Amino acid sequence: MIYFSPVVAALVTFSLTYILLLSGAAHKVQDIPNERSLHTAPVPRIGGMALIIGMLCGWAMNAYSLVWWVMLPLLMLFLLSLLDDVRGLSVRYRLFVHIGAAWLLVLGSGLFTQSVFVGLLVLFMVVWMTNLYNFMDGSDGLAGGMAVIGFGIYGIAAMMGHDMTLAMLNISVAAAALSFLYFNFYPAKIFMGDAGSVPLGFLAAAMGVWGWQISLWPAWFPLLVFSPFVLDATVTLLKRMLRREKIWQAHREHYYQRIVQLGFGHRNTALVEYILMSGVGASALIALQYPEMVIAILMFWGVSFLIAMLLLDRLWKAHGNA
Repeated sequence: MIYFSPVVAALVTFSLTYILLLSGAAHKVQDIPNERSLHTAPVPRIGGMALIIGMLCGWAMNAYSLVWWVMLPLLMLFLLSLLDDVRGLSVRYRLFVHIGAAWLLVLGSGLFTQSVFVGLLVLFMVVWMTNLYNFMDGSDGLAGGMAVIGFGIYGIAAMMGHDMTLAMLNISVAAAALSFLYFNFYPAKIFMGDAGSVPLGFLAAAMGVWGWQISLWPAWFPLLVFSPFVLDATVTLLKRMLRREKIWQAHREHYYQRIVQLGFGHRNTALVEYILMSGVGASALIALQYPEMVIAILMFWGVSFLIAMLLLDRLWKAHGNA
């Protein structure tokens, strides 16, 4: 039965998203353009509800294998983020729950019993991943497509390690995201909102920790798989901090946002990011098979990302932007 979970996740997500749009319910909660937005007209933003419910329906077929330290914080974040989409919550309250969810994951996974330092480091990274995925959800099809690729790579790696249960859990996330992408690719009919991006960010970290804890992959693997998102969000945050800007305020300074604004458009930006994510993911799988290549692969991508960011910064300035 576990092999049907991705099919269930995809079908439920597609059906719920279609019903939301057809009934008009989705249009009652819209994303109104602001300083961060790349779109100019209001778009429904509760598609994440369909995506996460669809994924959970797929996961239900593997209920016996689920661990509480992933499920409980995931449900907490999903409900909080859905409420935030509908009513709006303060940054302080959201961050408090994000930290609480990360604590549950780190405590439940036993990381603190291994090393307090490692536990605190993972705690910070889980909170950051939960938030950065939301920051990176600002262009049609971007976050959804990256979920398809990222969790798909997790699934392939789990199959390589002969853990079909964890493989199907991850592929179910990818399948739900792929189904949602039908409605979210440019021009997007619906956005996933916080109810989709926040749980996906948490899961990118949580499934990475899970696979690491059961020795399916080393700690560098999930960071490399999601490195296009991690580096874009992290470098942008650091640059804003150095300029003493208010990092919690809406903005359009992420590299993917600049690519769109430079005239590349939502569609082409998403496709380029898909190619990048696929290349990074493929190299991560190769490094799992050939550990002696890990350093070379990490150095290659580190230099490649640095060059790409420097070129984009130069292009941005050349077009008259500060």
